[in-house]
Amino acid sequence: MKSFSALPLAVLAGTASSVAAHDFWVQPNDYWLRSQVAASMTLQVGHGLYRQRTPIALRRITRFQAVAPDGARIDLRAGLHLGDAASDGEFRLPGSGTYMLVLETDDQAQSHLPAIRFNDYLNVEGLTPALRQRQANGRMAADGSENYGRRAKALVQVGPVGTEPATIVKPVGLTLEIVPERSPYAMPRATTLPVRVFYQGRPLAGALVKLTDLARDAEPVETHRTDVTGRARFALPRHGNWLLNTIWIRSLPPSRETDFETVFSSLSFGFPTAEPVSGSR
Repeated sequence: MKSFSALPLAVLAGTASSVAAHDFWVQPNDYWLRSQVAASMTLQVGHGLYRQRTPIALRRITRFQAVAPDGARIDLRAGLHLGDAASDGEFRLPGSGTYMLVLETDDQAQSHLPAIRFNDYLNVEGLTPALRQRQANGRMAADGSENYGRRAKALVQVGPVGTEPATIVKPVGLTLEIVPERSPYAMPRATTLPVRVFYQGRPLAGALVKLTDLARDAEPVETHRTDVTGRARFALPRHGNWLLNTIWIRSLPPSRETDFETVFSSLSFGFPTAEPVSGSR
């Protein structure tokens, strides 16, 4: 087993926040836009003291698109300019309604952690299948490794709130995704937000889903595990910018370079400063 002091500085930085540093999301500068107005966004990773714009390479982003209210898919990848001074990309949405921004990366990134850090990460993120496997195989004292990829969605409202679009309450084909069962922007506003988690196209039971206030993001404000139908319910915020995120993991065969393949998934949304009125902005 490697000693902690022998690890490279980059790995040490990652282990200092082995859980928080993995959370990743699309952060539009404004979740509520006027039609045909160019908007900018950043790609964020981590929480609290460890929050930053991600250094991910453009070649690793395999999909960045908007799902329109009518179901049309708009390719936005050409608008990405990662690492620029003010933003990581710009996009323009053609008409009114609720759009779903969708970003997907490849699964080629790797994480290698000392046993104590890896076990802590699995425990905090609720990845009990991986913990049980390590216990059953007598590997709790062994270093842990994973390949991982990221799947991020963001809800953007263009113009006035109208009919709730069916497109945002359906999966969009990601390996792991959080699907709202109603729009948080719908009028009149509900008091709860029901969501469903899908993994490889099927409802996922036992996933730990976290709701975080992005203005005070050191810790989530609410967490729930999905039930046997993949569902969880959260108190619906009324102001601010918010993040839902979850993680799932599967073991890899011994022939692979790492022990597990992990997917990190998020859904972000936010509200205007003033309470929206149906039919106006």
